[in-house]
Order: sequence, then structure tokens, then C-alpha cells
Amino acid sequence: MKNILLVLGLLVTTLGFSQVGSIKAEEYVAEFEKKKSIDDVSDYDGPMKPVALLNVGISDELYEMYPELREGRVGLGLTNIVIEYLDWTNRFQFVEEKSEIKNRMKDQWVASRKGVSENQVYGMGKIKLAEYFVTIEIYDFSVSEDEVLSLKEGSKQTQTTRLGLQVRFTDAVNGTYFVGSGLGDAKTVKTQEGLMGLDVDEIKFRESGIGVATRKALETASARIVQRMIKRGVFEN
Repeated sequence: MKNILLVLGLLVTTLGFSQVGSIKAEEYVAEFEKKKSIDDVSDYDGPMKPVALLNVGISDELYEMYPELREGRVGLGLTNIVIEYLDWTNRFQFVEEKSEIKNRMKDQWVASRKGVSENQVYGMGKIKLAEYFVTIEIYDFSVSEDEVLSLKEGSKQTQTTRLGLQVRFTDAVNGTYFVGSGLGDAKTVKTQEGLMGLDVDEIKFRESGIGVATRKALETASARIVQRMIKRGVFEN
């Protein structure tokens, strides 16, 4: 009996420092989407390029494939975030599409003539045209969970939200374009000490994870598009 207890004691002691099991999803990041900082391309003091950001929306097909994107309201703030990142580089001026500007100027002129507006408009000024049109596309989205069980440390679950975004600059004259891609991720970790009364429920999906992944992806994509434009001679440095 003592021998049996001794063997069980040694077994428990040994297992106490061992891992029971784990589940882990494979992750892969291509070279063209690896993390880049916008600060790497922000040391600039030269001529700026006028660009127009087209309205960014998520297609119904993509929403059907990934309902979490609609719930996380992805698409509503992409244009605003990209403007902030690109403006940080001191390389771009932001203009609206010519048709939109004309319509607004016409409305303002009519209002001033009717006395609706206190600002008088005496003529149509010259409109600065965009040299590039900027669009944003989502090319990857996934949510994965990894889990590690240990008799010593208990359980650790990690939920990873990944979002891939591509920023495209299209030349307004000849239609050629540059692209910059970025993959952003956000991790939510759930830990529990010991395995007694183990909570095996999956981690609840957090919308904040999409927001973090979006900002990371857009920073990398914006930095990479500027690097590509420097390489092509659009900017000197």
C-alpha cells in the first residue's frame, strides 16, 4: 500500500510540472503585410500631393461572410483613420471629388444670392484636382482561439482577431496604382488557475478586438504605400 501511495505521489509531482494538452492555430504573415510604423515615413518637408479618399464601404457579400464586421462597425471609420495616418506623414493634401465640390459651391452660391447665407460668393474659384484616388479594401478577416492546459498553471485561452487591409492609390491621369497592405491583430487572453471546476466555455468575441486590429492594419498599410511611392520616385525621401 505504501509503495502504491509513493508511486502515486511521484506521478502527481511529475505531472504537476507538465503540460496536459494544447490547441494552437497556425499563423502566417507574409513579408508584404508585416508591421511598419508610420513614423518611419513622417520625416518629410517637401511638396505635397493632392489626394481624394473615396467613400469606403463594406459589401453586403463580405458582411454575410463575416457578420462580426457589421457588428464591429468596420467600414464606418476606415476613411477617417487613413486620413489621420496619411496626414501624419506631411506628404498629402486632401481634396474632395470635383463633382462634389462643384455641387457644394453651386449650393453655396445659390444660398448667398437668396440671402440664406451671410457669406457672399462672387465667383467659382479654381479647384485643385486630386492626383491620386485612395480606396481601401479588406482582404482577410479571421478569429482563432488557442488553448493550453497545465496541471501546474491551469488553463490559458487566447483569442486572436486578424484583419488584413489594403490601401490603393490610383493615378488620376493614367489609371496605374500603388498598393500597401497591412495585417493587424488583437489578442484577448483568459486565464484560470488550476483545473478543478475548469471553465471550458469559449471566450466571448469582443468588438474592441476589431478596432485594435483595424488601426494596426491601417498604420502598416499607410506606411507601406508611402514607402512604395518613395521607391517609385513620387517622393524624394
